[in-house]
Amino acid sequence: MILNKILSLSGFAAKAGRLSYGYEAAEASLKAGKSRLVITAEDISKKTLKEVKFFAEKAKVRVIELAGVTINDISESVGRKCGIISVNDSGFANACLKAYDNQGGSANDQ
Repeated sequence: MILNKILSLSGFAAKAGRLSYGYEAAEASLKAGKSRLVITAEDISKKTLKEVKFFAEKAKVRVIELAGVTINDISESVGRKCGIISVNDSGFANACLKAYDNQGGSANDQ
């Protein structure tokens, strides 16, 4: 399943030290040009989602909102409490996007 693959890849990226966790860290990665992809849970606030999409658009970084994935799901996969992660490695970001796009993705992505 697509979500399991993305969550699994996120776990590997976390172990490799290639993620930023949470809204503030993701925003900082976007502003610094480090972020390659932003992944969000579907249950983050609409305001937070709008803000992260704004910074991602400025940085020309894609945001995918994983339908059916909660903050707890992301937190379990990366080992920290968060609903937003910034993938700061091209290899991991491309692998996540490939898995997402091959399954048709969701209407919730940017």
